[in-house]
Amino acid sequence: MAAAEEPARRHSSGTRGTGRRPAGAPSRPAKKGPAWAMRTAAEQLTELIGRPPESVSALKPTNDGWEADVEVLELERVPDTTSVMATYRVALDKEGDLVSYERTRRYTKGQIDRRG
Repeated sequence: MAAAEEPARRHSSGTRGTGRRPAGAPSRPAKKGPAWAMRTAAEQLTELIGRPPESVSALKPTNDGWEADVEVLELERVPDTTSVMATYRVALDKEGDLVSYERTRRYTKGQIDRRG
């Protein structure tokens, strides 16, 4: 019975199908896909404006790279629903370098978006 269990144990402890690397394995270069673009846009905007993002609310590929809408807490108030938020549009080139950003909207955290 132990011999029959061994292959199953090897298969379940491996990385096939899990997307995880074994401990100590060299890391692969990050694929420049949507998750990478979201992280890159948020990190670089944080460097420029000095405020961490709350979320990335939109992301789309462009001919030149990526464009992301990043939500940032600009002014914290009590109650929390009256805090002032801002949406920044961030453009990245294909290498992930920030080429432009602009604040496109300011709103209170508790506000419901009535647009489309």
